[in-house]
Amino acid sequence: MTDEQVLEQTRHWLEKAVIGLNLCPFAKAVYVRNQVRLVVSHARHADDLLEELDRELDLLVATPAEETDTTLLIHPTLFDDFLDFNDFLEIAEGVIDEHKLEGVIQLANFHPRFQFEATEVDDISNYTNRAPFAILHLLREDSVERAVEAFPEAEAIFEQNIATLEKLGVDGWTALGFKPAT
Repeated sequence: MTDEQVLEQTRHWLEKAVIGLNLCPFAKAVYVRNQVRLVVSHARHADDLLEELDRELDLLVATPAEETDTTLLIHPTLFDDFLDFNDFLEIAEGVIDEHKLEGVIQLANFHPRFQFEATEVDDISNYTNRAPFAILHLLREDSVERAVEAFPEAEAIFEQNIATLEKLGVDGWTALGFKPAT
C-alpha cells in the first residue's frame, strides 16, 4: 500500500466515521482548519515506531496549536494483532512520561480490531475505536480541556457513540466503506 492510499483510507475514516457519525464532536473543527497532522509510519519494529513517536512528540510540542493541534501516527502493517498493539501502548505511554509530557500530551489509540475489555470481538461498541490501521493519536491536553468545556455533556459522548453505532449496526458500518473486524 502506498502512503497516499493509507492517508486516503484514514481521511475517509475521519470524514465518514469520526466526523460524519460525530464520534468525536471535537474533531471537525481542527480537521477543517488543517490542524491534524497525518503521518504514515514505515517502522519495521516497535523500537523504530518508538523513535518516530519521540520525533512526533517533539514536533507537536514545538509547533503552535494553530498550525498543528493533534497528530495521528498511522502504522499500516506493524500491529496486525490488537493485543500486541495494546501491549505496545503501555510502552508508548512511557515515552510520553520520558518526555515529561504527562498532563501536556495524551495518547488515544485506534485499531482495525480494537476490543474493549469484557466485550465480544463483534460487539458494536468496539467500533468507536476501530480505524483502518493502528493509530497513535497524540492530543494536546489543553485543547482537549477547551473542547470539553465547550461541550456541555462531554461525559455522555461514549454512550452517544454506542447508541449511534447500535443504530447503524455492522451493516451500516460496512455500507460506509469499512470492513467489520474478522
